Amino acid sequence: MGEFDSIRPYHDHEAPAVLARLFADPAFLQVLARFRFPRLAGPLGWLLRPLIRQHLRRTFGRSASVQRLQEKIEGYIDHTIDRATDGVTHSGTERLRIGTPYLFLANHRDIVMDPAFVNYVIFKAGLRTPRIAIGDNLLQKPFVSDLMRLNKSFVVRRSITGRREKLAAYQLLSAYINHSIRVERESIWIAQAEGRAKDGDDRTDSAILKMFHMSRKDEPFAEAISELNLIPVSISYEYDPCDLAKARELYIRATTGQYEKAPGEDDASIALGITGYKGRVHLNFGEPPRGFEDAKQLATEVDRQILSGYRLFPVHYLAYEEWQDADPELQVPRAETLFGQAELDKARQYWNARLAACPAEHRPYLVVQYAMPVRNQYRIRAGLPL
Repeated sequence: MGEFDSIRPYHDHEAPAVLARLFADPAFLQVLARFRFPRLAGPLGWLLRPLIRQHLRRTFGRSASVQRLQEKIEGYIDHTIDRATDGVTHSGTERLRIGTPYLFLANHRDIVMDPAFVNYVIFKAGLRTPRIAIGDNLLQKPFVSDLMRLNKSFVVRRSITGRREKLAAYQLLSAYINHSIRVERESIWIAQAEGRAKDGDDRTDSAILKMFHMSRKDEPFAEAISELNLIPVSISYEYDPCDLAKARELYIRATTGQYEKAPGEDDASIALGITGYKGRVHLNFGEPPRGFEDAKQLATEVDRQILSGYRLFPVHYLAYEEWQDADPELQVPRAETLFGQAELDKARQYWNARLAACPAEHRPYLVVQYAMPVRNQYRIRAGLPL
């Protein structure tokens, strides 16, 4: 057994066996049936599952490599983007070089679509897609683990509680990330912090940056990070399909001090994040930070790049105008001075509908999700600390 076998993505030669396992998994087939035929999957699931299995075998059964599999999935991603967004734009990809592996460190708003959009843009740019970090808390079902590891995902052990075990898991993760980039020349995508930024406040956890260095403690921090070609990535959604659910969670945490996820809640978030309307989506790829001697300094620079590269849409300014914690000293312009009337009217209509759909006690937590990126970006523009 190899050093990284417990967490690494599947290799090409493993793909046929994994695909066969997926095609035979009733739970996986039922999920696809519910996604494709939501009204029929319950009463007619027994009839739909064999038809879906046959379709999968025809479409993917001869995929001999992960690259070939991703090429076939591209059409489905294009379809999802067409249905659930008003287009995906990007900036900064012209600085990326074919054949150079990168460590893409991104803000985190959606469980599946964040890395999916990064993959989409990278693939369209003609570069090899990165390997994706995913927490084991999202891999409770065997078919989910198979599906993600088949699509170049590797496992981050977040469910471990013991201090010694957790340290060993992070040491292995650090070694794997460095091995992937420096030896195998394969890029990595990982979120800047554990969990989604549900309040819209994208901040880099310096512990993540320290983890990158854990397996190379005998080398200077700046040198080790430089060799990983770290690229800060800003992922901006005009609208978040999960915003009402996030507002509810934030309200419960604020009023009770804790929040317990219901069974299947992550699955529901994943489904809504994939299929829900997002408006426009923009990705900005920053520049590799160089010469930072410790994780705290580096986190500050990564935050500066991610928050500065975040694209602010009309809805963000509309929310900021309603935010009770807005800072008048920042001199944030009003939305009507920045956007055309038609664009602003469309955003205002959508925003008012979201507010109306949100219970009154949850609304401050809905507002903050869209207002916080404005506050953060304008503080950076003004040279103020975050």
